[in-house]
Amino acid sequence: METGVERQRTQEQDMQGRYMQELFRMQEVDIKEYSPLALAYIGDAVYELIIRSLVLNEGNRQVQKMHKRTSSMVQASAQAKIITALNDRLTEEEHAVYKRGRNAKSMSPAKNQSVSDYHKATGFEALMGYLYLKNEWKRMLELIKAGLDALENEVS
Repeated sequence: METGVERQRTQEQDMQGRYMQELFRMQEVDIKEYSPLALAYIGDAVYELIIRSLVLNEGNRQVQKMHKRTSSMVQASAQAKIITALNDRLTEEEHAVYKRGRNAKSMSPAKNQSVSDYHKATGFEALMGYLYLKNEWKRMLELIKAGLDALENEVS
């Protein structure tokens, strides 16, 4: 059940999304019209920005060390582990978006990533992009937090 504070945050996020649309004169688009790879394109950027913010918040250090830490959390294998851990938490709609992204025909993976991990990561990024564009940032952040917690528990 959503509290008054949570409802207010959701409304503020929606207003921020609309503000960006108005400020930059962005056209209203039905996000279901975007291809899964377009969703993954924006989802990749949003997820990396969140991870960079978390890494920066760990404290000031050499940029090279921050980059290495960030890279370990945004690489396809880490994202594949995260989405696997989140599978039971996804709604039917979220799972459908993930599957569309996972099954999309895309470029070949990086040399050090498996094809399976790359496809799962693309699905994860598509889901993040979808939630971001729907202004469902709270849900997106909750999933990322749960996924990172699962990733951390696997390492511990």
